Amino acid sequence: MRKEYLTVSREAAAELEEKKSRFIATVRPVADEEEAHGFIEALRSKYWNATHNVYAYYICGGNMQQKFSDDGEPSGTAGLPVLEAIRKLEVEDVAVVVTRYFGGTLLGASGLVRAYGKSAAMGIEAAGKVKRQLCVETGIALDYSLLGKLQALAASKGYRVKDTVYAQDVDMYLYIPIDEFEAFSALVTEATNAKAIVYAGEKSYITIGV
Repeated sequence: MRKEYLTVSREAAAELEEKKSRFIATVRPVADEEEAHGFIEALRSKYWNATHNVYAYYICGGNMQQKFSDDGEPSGTAGLPVLEAIRKLEVEDVAVVVTRYFGGTLLGASGLVRAYGKSAAMGIEAAGKVKRQLCVETGIALDYSLLGKLQALAASKGYRVKDTVYAQDVDMYLYIPIDEFEAFSALVTEATNAKAIVYAGEKSYITIGV
């Protein structure tokens, strides 16, 4: 599993006009090829009267999967520039559809490459880049007297608290980066004189700022 990667935060769109042709780039994060295909088909239905609906996606969870389509544009002038924009901006698990409404003036191969690549980049920037980090959902069972110390410790490390459950004792649940779990567990044991119990839960990705 990847320890961290960049992706886009939400679905978004950006528009570019080039010699009266409209290019509408729509971008969204996707988890797998099935989700990417569903997104692409939805955009094809939405822009059913467009001249072209070019797409590319790049998915790196599990096995790396990438695909692009020129959708009738000259080979290499549309889908590939969109895919290259995704790679250049270093985002993964993302699908991009660039819709073109032809404006009557031919752009030529180089013009198409620039327009599709720029549109895709604009769409990705509009969607916003975020980092996804692989973490261990970590539980800590502790006495109330230790809560303030553990909260301060977690805050000093910048760890996100998922939940705090107050019962006879306290259970804190935090997201700890996978590479830092062992060190954090040892730190908690030392800070509490082994009076707190640390246990590992499932691994999951959380979104953090870039």
